[in-house]
Amino acid sequence: MNDYSADVRLAQEGSTEAFARLYATVYEDLYHIALYSLRSTHDAADTVSDTVLDAFCSIKKLRSPEKFRSWIMTILAAKIKRKQRSYFEPADELNENTDITESFSFENVELHEAVDNLDSESRLLLSMSVLEGYSSDEISRVCGMKPGTVRSRLARIKQKLRLELTPEI
Repeated sequence: MNDYSADVRLAQEGSTEAFARLYATVYEDLYHIALYSLRSTHDAADTVSDTVLDAFCSIKKLRSPEKFRSWIMTILAAKIKRKQRSYFEPADELNENTDITESFSFENVELHEAVDNLDSESRLLLSMSVLEGYSSDEISRVCGMKPGTVRSRLARIKQKLRLELTPEI
């Protein structure tokens, strides 16, 4: 667990270098969650940029410096939801030209299709839990749900994926 307190305090005093260090610790997670939620490299990059800009402009309002990570993830979740509401047609599918870092690849087409068929909130919960390793308590704070609700939703999402991916005998 990273203690962000020193850099947050410096950033709150106006240090752009300290904010850059904070940004460097969360950028990959922000981008991966945005990408898997929005399914568009451009929208993910835009959403992360908007998130970082808002965080930079409002860092002085952060009361608990040690909660920087969950605070910026909460901003990201709100930006993702806003972006998803703005869509008038279904989001673009990930394809072979999508720029995804090597650490995130679908092992097979069936898994990609199953995840793609999830609703946007389920993809957000799944990406935060499975891909980025956030606990149900952390996800609950970011998404404004009770931890028990997050755990039960994740269990249902995983069960749905299991049923879709298990070959019928």
